[in-house]
Amino acid sequence: MSVKIRLARRGRRKMAIYDVVVADARAPRDGRFIEKIGSYNPNTNPASININNERALKWLLNGAQPTDTVKAMLSYRGVMLKKHLQIGVLKGAITQEVADAKFEAWLNDKDSKIAGKSESISKAKADARQKALDAETAKNQARMDAIKAREDEQKALLAAAEAANNPAPVEEAPVAEAPAEEAPVAEDTPAEGEEPKA
Repeated sequence: MSVKIRLARRGRRKMAIYDVVVADARAPRDGRFIEKIGSYNPNTNPASININNERALKWLLNGAQPTDTVKAMLSYRGVMLKKHLQIGVLKGAITQEVADAKFEAWLNDKDSKIAGKSESISKAKADARQKALDAETAKNQARMDAIKAREDEQKALLAAAEAANNPAPVEEAPVAEAPAEEAPVAEDTPAEGEEPKA
């Protein structure tokens, strides 16, 4: 019987989550399996890979063949490196302490890379959110400026229309008083040297 380490799909449509299972190669994809050793969620960024490393290593050393996808995931988690180092220990090429030290150094380096990627993704999200907020603020300010300019224009038009309808009274210059004229001469009174009329 050939044993495979492969993915079994679950989850709803377009939001698949996979179980990492050890199964008979003849069993259907989502059918019977021997043991579930982990899960894989590709919907998160970075993808969530949770695998029981000890059980996966045991199955690999016993001859289970991983599929290409599972092999990449096991390499990402360091199980394939641990298998390589363990085979070296079994053959006597290196000691267990050296193998453990190499694996710990690799694991620390890998954890720092994963943490750096997570930080860069979160920083990129925050930058994108801030950029969108700044663009929205600028757009709102431009809209408010346009409304204010329109209101000022309407006020100016109303003031011009009001000035045209109600002309300002023209102030008249004060009239200088005319010099007093001589009193008119009555016709009944005779001028000097004339005789009075009868």
